[in-house]
Amino acid sequence: MPRLFTGIEIPPEIREEIARLKHPLPGGSRWTEPDNLHLTLRFVGDIEPPQAMEFSDNLESIDLDAFELRLSGLGVFGGNEPRSIWAGVEDSAPLEALARANDRAARSAGLPPDGRPFKAHVTLARLKYASSDDIARVLQRLGAFRTRPFIVSRFVLYSAKPNTGGGPYAVEEAFNLRGGEYASDLDLDYSW
Repeated sequence: MPRLFTGIEIPPEIREEIARLKHPLPGGSRWTEPDNLHLTLRFVGDIEPPQAMEFSDNLESIDLDAFELRLSGLGVFGGNEPRSIWAGVEDSAPLEALARANDRAARSAGLPPDGRPFKAHVTLARLKYASSDDIARVLQRLGAFRTRPFIVSRFVLYSAKPNTGGGPYAVEEAFNLRGGEYASDLDLDYSW
């Protein structure tokens, strides 16, 4: 049974920028490996292969234009018990439209609603045993964060190992946006 989600890949040059942010983290916290950085559009979870295929077919029918995106700002999920550090995304109507289209594709495949509102972000670190004061000091050292814009020309269907957080992730299928280029060097595995 595959654990699936859709997302936007982060270009290599932006992953390198993010990798330069790494500072020591308190407790058992860890930074996300650069190859696993992504922006989640719709988490699906563990589903049976027939439903996964239906979801994939629905994703194939999404017909939206490629668009520009920029990561900007840092934040923390978890309040007084921080769970993760994330990079935010500048407001983007096309990104919101793509997230809604991914959600419709999931619901059309019979998947339940996500239950959480879409909050565009890239998880930079997963936190354990870190106080909000420790994380505030880390964020202060990192300062302002803003990448140069990049073009989102496709979105992908990722799979993840069950019961793991933070990867490794594999691209199972790629879906081009109108005006986007197809990456022909992908070796995709449709064996779910």
